[in-house]
Amino acid sequence: MKVYMNRITRLFNIKYPLIQAGMVWVSGYKLAAAVSNTGGLGIIGAGSMYPNVLREHIQKCKKATTKPFAVNVPLFYPDLEEIINIIVEEEVKIVFTSAGSPKLWTKYLKENGIIVVHVVSSVKFALKSQEAGVDAIVAEGFEAGGHNGKEETTTFTLIPMVKAQINIPIIAAGGIATGNSMLAAMILGADAVQIGSRFVASKESSAHINFKNEVVKAKDGDTLLTLKELIPARLLKNKFFYDIEDLYAKNASVEEIKELLGRARAKKGMFEGDLENGELEIGQITGLINEIIPAADIVKEIIRDYNNALNQISALKL
Repeated sequence: MKVYMNRITRLFNIKYPLIQAGMVWVSGYKLAAAVSNTGGLGIIGAGSMYPNVLREHIQKCKKATTKPFAVNVPLFYPDLEEIINIIVEEEVKIVFTSAGSPKLWTKYLKENGIIVVHVVSSVKFALKSQEAGVDAIVAEGFEAGGHNGKEETTTFTLIPMVKAQINIPIIAAGGIATGNSMLAAMILGADAVQIGSRFVASKESSAHINFKNEVVKAKDGDTLLTLKELIPARLLKNKFFYDIEDLYAKNASVEEIKELLGRARAKKGMFEGDLENGELEIGQITGLINEIIPAADIVKEIIRDYNNALNQISALKL
């Protein structure tokens, strides 16, 4: 299987321009190492880890792979400075930041020899990220699972608009889980793709089996973007989701919504398997996910289908 070298594969020193998203309660060292070992870039999701837990996952990932891997850091994290210090101390080479201003830590991370990528959902924030000095951006459409942009701009609309405005490499995310969609994103201007939902339903994912099974069962229309007053999130429809909808129907205040949300809802649903009362973060593409398989097989399948689609393009010539 051969994929051409480009700006992202050279930047990260990886074989394929395919990145596994750093998802809370899902992407620990086992998943990250499995993806990296197969030629992509695996990411440890720090958003659901205490500092000591993150250090443990970084150290275990180093033992599980000799290939590059990254850490994703949501910038609203309460122990952010400690997390950043651990990343520097453990000599992590690549960091993906999200959910905050890229100005906060980009300069410091780069001064410590770390490649920095920031996640954005609009052209405005893509430009701000480029100005802040990041090495690349993830342009994520609102099809994506979990926390999302308020703009509701779709991935295949966002990518060409961002491409027209910035010079640094672009990683497309949101609604991508197959080789065909990977190729489509790259034709629109992306240098690589970031895939989250498909890796939730992998053997190495730390998601609870109940959640994995719900992802496999889900069809189109089973997710919706909600909680815009707080941090927008795309969720599977369950009791918790409909409880939120009931509050909206009653014109509830932000405080009432926060009270319902409480704490650790994502952990309850995704990690502990409470399908009724937990927050089940997943993307629209879940309708195309039909089985739980090893992460290596997912990478190989996507690259195989990408190359098959690439070979078929000449037949579409007008």
